Amino acid sequence: MIQAGHKTVRKTVGLFAVLLMVLEWTRPGLSSPLRPICDLRVLDHFIKEAWDAEAAMRACKDACSIATNFTVPLTRVDFDVWEAMNIEEKAQEVQSGLHVLNEAIGSLQASNQSYVLQSHVDASISNIASIRQVLRSVSIPEYVPPASGGEDEETQKVSSISELFQVHSNFLRGKVRHLLASAPVCKQGVS
Repeated sequence: MIQAGHKTVRKTVGLFAVLLMVLEWTRPGLSSPLRPICDLRVLDHFIKEAWDAEAAMRACKDACSIATNFTVPLTRVDFDVWEAMNIEEKAQEVQSGLHVLNEAIGSLQASNQSYVLQSHVDASISNIASIRQVLRSVSIPEYVPPASGGEDEETQKVSSISELFQVHSNFLRGKVRHLLASAPVCKQGVS
């Protein structure tokens, strides 16, 4: 019963964040559709939920196992390379990574898994959508699939659900956080 309450609270918080963005967008007199969300505490909320999902999957073990490999984005950040990239390159890397994570986590929705896993899957997919909305609010370009159909060199394979959620958590703490912190609109002192 308590777990059902946590699921409701998580969905409510994610929906509340999206609702605030929509209400801000529909407010009369605004010149831009979304007010920039530069406060990293918003992202910290999503990072905490990703970390909670990672911890739950480590504890779940057998009940949350599945015999498949997941393609996930690389999480390592070479700061010299990252700083040399322009904002469009950073955005493409992050948006591509969020797309890959969404695909990997979304593939678990069809599996007949435990309530614990399903609640974290649902929350993670909702949170990725909210993170994309936050990035959109700071004028980060949306995901554009590569022209070639080949596999992205910025991905790796993991073989467990706990590794999948670990990558999710690390990706948010690393590349997504660095992109949001370096968004030009956020550097102008808008919050």
